Amino acid sequence: DKVLAELIEPYEVRAAKLREFLEDVKPSLRYDIVPLADPYGPSVTDPDLQCLVVSEETRKGGEAVNKKRLENGLPALALYEILLMKDPDHSQNEEEKISSSSLRQRLLGTLLRPPRQDPALPSRPYVIGLTGGTGSGKTSIAKLLGQLGAFLIDADKLGHAVYLPGGPAYERVVAAFGAEIVNEDGTINRKVLGAKVFGNQERLKSLTDIVWPEMARMVKEQIREADAQGNS
Repeated sequence: DKVLAELIEPYEVRAAKLREFLEDVKPSLRYDIVPLADPYGPSVTDPDLQCLVVSEETRKGGEAVNKKRLENGLPALALYEILLMKDPDHSQNEEEKISSSSLRQRLLGTLLRPPRQDPALPSRPYVIGLTGGTGSGKTSIAKLLGQLGAFLIDADKLGHAVYLPGGPAYERVVAAFGAEIVNEDGTINRKVLGAKVFGNQERLKSLTDIVWPEMARMVKEQIREADAQGNS
């Protein structure tokens, strides 16, 4: 549930930065950097640990660690609370503390790596894909790109279009899932259809195997249309 988890640096990079920091603070310091594969890590199993450094916002986590240690027959750790440094340059939408979440927010809109050169891909038109969860800003970004002259293709609208009577997926979806998904006016009742595939991976795959290729074909058609109109 981290903000922009896709932009979190790889473990090797983060460990290297931590090692560099520790060596700057005290070169003679003995330390062991361990990747955490669960919320607790070695803190609930290592009998040699004596202290856990926490902040005000992570104190409850420290208390949870001590509860787990007691369950494992280990003594509780001393919880040493530190104050977090404030970020004087944080924006209204960022955390007040110096935070990696805020740093990832600031990466939005920057080029993280050069575009991949693929001889199989045409040089134009240049296709940008927008994806993300509900409320992540896809519509707002699409509007901005449209104002800059981009040709917009709304995959949600295409997803509805493939189900319409006469649409490319209509007949096969009805044949696969039965006449009970059809409304009186002939349209597909998406709620009834959704109930049929929800929680059933096999049925869901049957549906996506019908719908997704048709959506991809419609997207490619619109890309060709954009290219014909001179959009690059």
